[in-house]
Amino acid sequence: MTVTLADVAARAGVSPATVSRVLNGNYPVAASTRERVLRAVDELDYVLNGPASSLAAATSDLVGVLVNDIADPFFGIMASAAQSAIGEGATGRGGGEKLAVVCNTGGSPERELTYLTLLQRQRAAAVILMGGSLEDPEHLAATAGKLTKLAAAGTRVVLCGRPPAPGDASAAALVFDNRTGGRLLAEHLLGLGHRRIGYVAGPADRTTTRHRLEGHREALAAAGVPEGPTVHGPYDRASGHRATAELLARDPHLTAVVAANDTVALGVCAALREQGLSVPGDVSVAGFDDLRSPWTRSRPSRPYDCPCTRRASAPAASPCPPRSLLRAGWRRSRGSWWCGGRRRRRGVGAATSRRSRSPSRPRN
Repeated sequence: MTVTLADVAARAGVSPATVSRVLNGNYPVAASTRERVLRAVDELDYVLNGPASSLAAATSDLVGVLVNDIADPFFGIMASAAQSAIGEGATGRGGGEKLAVVCNTGGSPERELTYLTLLQRQRAAAVILMGGSLEDPEHLAATAGKLTKLAAAGTRVVLCGRPPAPGDASAAALVFDNRTGGRLLAEHLLGLGHRRIGYVAGPADRTTTRHRLEGHREALAAAGVPEGPTVHGPYDRASGHRATAELLARDPHLTAVVAANDTVALGVCAALREQGLSVPGDVSVAGFDDLRSPWTRSRPSRPYDCPCTRRASAPAASPCPPRSLLRAGWRRSRGSWWCGGRRRRRGVGAATSRRSRSPSRPRN
């Protein structure tokens, strides 16, 4: 027989309304009364009717986490950190628990809009959009419209790693300073004496790609160094492998390659080895993100470190990053939080000396 709310109330010796308040966590209840209700819930193995509760409260315990590619270690780490932060403080015995659902868009703008519609139907408590946005005015307008409707219905909206849509004041934005990251990577290689630098960029229609490439070009221009060849592609290892072959075909004398992210950098390293080139003996490779994932024997020379776990957990736990994030490089600008990342304090010298060198190949 199905256990009802009334059964829990009778076992705990309280009213059904008190049981509802304890399970929904939306009203103060005396600690002794709360414990008595939760003990009754455990003894009867009572499960709250989610759809009915959502209908009554006009919200649910669902949190949607939208990512471009769940197979990408970057998004896996971010989604995991967000889910951990969402569950902080929950006892598992009723009240405060949230169910995080990861929605993999595959980089498709249509899928992104579809997931937002589905989450609106489910009266999601919160929605977190991770990763760069498609630079298409029509899609940006459609996304802003969806987010405005979600916020109006009581859903908390957080943009993590993408700039806020123009005119959209309904979402909290945690925006990464990709321009600074791109500039620092290029400056590191320039400081080693590299002047022939290739670039494996992400998709040309993504904000993340444009901002990192702008920072890269800014550093080259400041140093008076001509821009090397650039090849665009997806943020995956296969793209790095294909692009490296094209870069070498366009300039066989490259002494360094900047990769859009660390996953792409792995493909770059593999392609260079196949060409009989060593990293960093012949070609230095710089990656973006500094993911704590298993590496092949050729690790990129300089990863630009933006702490994924901390930046993903911040929007889930709070609309404003804690002090630890401020110390790690977060900055507030025009209502949004920016993270420029930070260089690692440990291992920087070792990683640089092993995998980054001044160019030894002829530069002509």
